[in-house]
Formats: sequence, C-alpha cells, structure tokens
Amino acid sequence: MKILNLSFHAVLCSLALAAGRAQTTPVATLPHLEKRGASTQLIVDGKPYLALAGETDNTASSSLEYMDTAWPKLVKMNLNTVLVGIGWDWVEPEEGRYDFILVDGLLAGARKSNLHLIFLWFGSWKNGLSSFVPDWVKADQQRFPRALLKNGKSVEVLTTLSEANLQADTRAYTAFMRHLREMDSGQRTVVMIQLQNEVGLIGDSRDRSAAAEAAFARPVPPELLDYLQKNRVTLWPDLRTLWEAAGAKTAGTWQEVFGASPATDEIFMAWSYARYLEHMTKAGKAEYPLPVFTNTWLVQPQDQGPGDYPSGCPEPLTIDIWKAGAPTIDFNAPDVHLRNFSDWAGRFHRPNNPLFVPESYGDAGGAANAFFGIGQHAAIGYSPFGVNNADRWGEHRPGSNSPASTEIENLPLARAYALLAQMTPLILEAQAKGTIAAAWLNTQFPKQDIPLGNYVVNVDLQRNRRNPVPALGYAIVISVGPDEYFVAGHDVQVTFTPNTPGPEIAGLARVEAGRFVKGQWIPGRRMNGDDVVLEYDQAGAAAKNQSGSGLIFGADGPTVQHVKLYRYR
Repeated sequence: MKILNLSFHAVLCSLALAAGRAQTTPVATLPHLEKRGASTQLIVDGKPYLALAGETDNTASSSLEYMDTAWPKLVKMNLNTVLVGIGWDWVEPEEGRYDFILVDGLLAGARKSNLHLIFLWFGSWKNGLSSFVPDWVKADQQRFPRALLKNGKSVEVLTTLSEANLQADTRAYTAFMRHLREMDSGQRTVVMIQLQNEVGLIGDSRDRSAAAEAAFARPVPPELLDYLQKNRVTLWPDLRTLWEAAGAKTAGTWQEVFGASPATDEIFMAWSYARYLEHMTKAGKAEYPLPVFTNTWLVQPQDQGPGDYPSGCPEPLTIDIWKAGAPTIDFNAPDVHLRNFSDWAGRFHRPNNPLFVPESYGDAGGAANAFFGIGQHAAIGYSPFGVNNADRWGEHRPGSNSPASTEIENLPLARAYALLAQMTPLILEAQAKGTIAAAWLNTQFPKQDIPLGNYVVNVDLQRNRRNPVPALGYAIVISVGPDEYFVAGHDVQVTFTPNTPGPEIAGLARVEAGRFVKGQWIPGRRMNGDDVVLEYDQAGAAAKNQSGSGLIFGADGPTVQHVKLYRYR
C-alpha cells in the first residue's frame, strides 16, 4: 500500500515506539467503564475521566504529515481526547500483511500533544458503505459477498451473513488490537475504540441476498427472545409495542414474532449487525480489553423508513436488540447532527447505556450540547466532528451575541471546554452523587426549572434592557450543600425557589465569580448590586416569592459562579 504524505519525523517516531514496546498492563489498570454511584464513568489511570473530545475528518489520519499541522489546532481547542479513523485498507494492503506505521505515528503525535486517543475502526462498514475495505476484498465479490436490494442489485455493502467477510475483518481488527496492546498498554494513550462507523443497510429495509433471506425465514434466535422476556418492563416502548401487537410470542420467525413491516426488517438487520460486531468485539478484547462502542446515524426528519437511514443501526427502536445480540459492546452512541440535541441525548442515555456523543456540532450549539450532555445525562464526553477544521467555525456562531472570531481558542466550544476542564473534578464527583443537572435553552424553550437539592433552580435566557433576548443559553448546576451551588453558564440568568418547608423566598447570601485551579475553587469578584439585580420591582418580585436578584451570565462566557443562599418571608 502507498501511504500518502508520510513525514520522515513520523517514521522515526514509529521506529522509536517499536523499540520500546511496553509490557502487558494488568486489566484493572487499563481504561474501562465503571459504575460509580449514580453514573457510569470512564476510568483512565485509575481515576474518572471526562472526555472533552473532538473527531477529525474521516481521512485526516491517513496522512501523518497533515496531522502534524492538525495537532496544534486540537490543543488550542482545549481538547483532552481526539477521535481518529483507522481504515482496514490502510493497515492490510495485502491479505495477511499488516502495516501499522499510521497507528504508531498517531500515537506519537497524540503523546507529544498530551492528548488521549479514541480509534475508530473503519472496517466492513463506514456510514453504511464498505468503502474502507481493502481492494482485494472489494474485487472478490464471490469470496466476499455483498448485500442485495429488493431490485436484485448489489451495493457496495458487505453482507453481514458471510463468514468470509466476518473472519477477514476480525483478523485485521485483532491484529490492530494486538499491536495497540504491544505499543500502548504501558502509556494508555488510547482510551476507547469505536468499532465500525454508522453501520446499516442504505437503500432497502433489509438485505435480500440468499443467505439473508434464509436467515430471515428461520426462527428468531432464543437468545433474543429470552432477552425480550426478561427485560419486558424496561424495553424501549416502540419495540415492546411491536412485539406485543404481534402477540408477544416466545417462538416463531421474524415476521411471526414482530409482524410483517419494515420495522421487523430493521430489527432483523440490527440483530445481524450486532452478532457480527459482537464476534469482532470479543476477539479484539481477548487481545486488548479496551471499552468498545458503536455510533449511530440518526433518523432524519425527511426519512420515510429504514433504508433511508441505515437499517440495523442502533436506533432507539433497536438498542435493546443490540444489547441482546452484542453484550460485549459497552455502549451505543448517537451521532447528533440534528439541533434537537436534548431529545436524542435522552433517547440514548439509559440505565444500561451511558451517554457519549462521538459526532455533533462544534459551534455555539455544540458548546450547549456539551454542557447539557455532561450535566443532565452524566455523559462520558462530547465530541464535535471535523475538529481539525475548527478554525472555520468562527464564521458561523448561531445563538451568540458576541462577535464571531476565527481565533480557535476564542471559539464557543473552546471556551466551554476550558471551563469544563477546570470543573472536571467537581463534575465527575457530582455525576456520581447525582447532584448535577443542566439547562439547554433557546427562543422556543426559553426557561427550565430544575429541582436540585433544597431548591428548584430557575434558569432563563438572559433578559437585558440593553440587548435582545439571546437565541441560545446553557448552564450546568451543581449542588454542593443544603444552600450552596456552583453554576456555570452562558447567556442565562438563574434564580432559586425553595422546595422544602420554611420561608418561601430565597435570597443571595453570598455570590462570587471565580475559577478552579487543580480542582480548588479560587474566588474572584464578589457579585452584588448591578451584578445580581434582575428587577427593581420589589413588590412584584415578592408577590412571586422571588427576591428580584439572581445570577447573571453574559455572552462572554461561559463563566462560573459560587452562590450561598438564605431564606426569608
């Protein structure tokens, strides 16, 4: 294989890495997921870790020379983790001959920049298509068969029902994971693996190849039926309704158990993809047991049914199918390229599925997404797509009153990540305790009331006599005592309403702006007077059981304030 644009520096780095391979590290010290109190957290080097991440363009990582120009931008974005792709065709140009120079160069670049990595294995499927498989796989369709559509045409999508497809991808993936163990188990630069990318069949609701038709006509596997019965109460409502409408059968073919509909086709495809990825995941973890996740191409508003979006992807309807079919996969993650982020975060954050967002927006809306996912859904992390081109994001900043900037470190997400990095120890502790929440506001949803601790925290878009109401606002709220909170926000104002017996009005006993340094709060300005007064109509405020004062966060944020409250009548 010809690897494009390899820098001499990167080659030397890879040789140096090969010369100093680490000894195998005990599994307990490797990155892993762990249930801690109210949340499931990613543990890195023995401590909870919050991934303030970004994903590069799909093929950026195919050139180490290009990545040499990208690493400084990623550092300026205040990332601590980068998602980069590794194509099957990049590492196995000829069958059985592996070339890991790109892997080694990416490890070297990340370490030099003090960044962690999440590798995305672009194997059998990437965005539903089989475009990253080696050319020796593409050219031999008899040995490596493809999916067929209803019209009888094949597409550039490997079928899930081929043992040859499965074994070839698995061999390459396990060789990759073995190489990671040899090269990185001592330094633990890589914290997770995304297996494949947005799998699923585009163009039809299910594969119509001969092998797939035979599988569809066979009985539903007992493992899936057992899962449905054992988890009936907690199944996703649409899946449970579909199953129960067909009689909640405990045996039968796919159409007998789920009915004759495109949704049944989608469930069948989800099981087929899940079993394929489960085989790969188990084989990879036998070599190097890092956390593994999938990512999902979400249903778009214009989609009419499965096949318009990749049929079989872990959508809300089919996540339970994936849990039954691929229990070794740690979680299923959404790629949220839609503006109703809060809805999708809620659909994917489940008791058995922690939230991580590997692809989303990097603009001002992305900053709001990061705050909301981490604060409201105890997210493991957040990652905008195309972070290597973050310098272009300054041209588009919807929802911000402050002027656009092309300086990477001044972009909304970079500023949000800088503050989240300061607050990470407090955030992770609060996630485990369940004492954290968040608000994501816009002009259609300008207010959110959050019960937390002894108060309802009232978060509104900032109202200012001199400026229009902003299009976007967001906040994280953390309760640290009976009458004490830290609030971080942007373009919002925050008041408090008691929710326990006693005096009805909450006053501000003490408010200070400041920052966190190495996990310790460093107070700055004392906030009083115009800094906290929201309205001077004291009679009107008192009639609403409000003091007329609150926390104010402007468009120059996000910033953080510490407040202690008291109560009066």
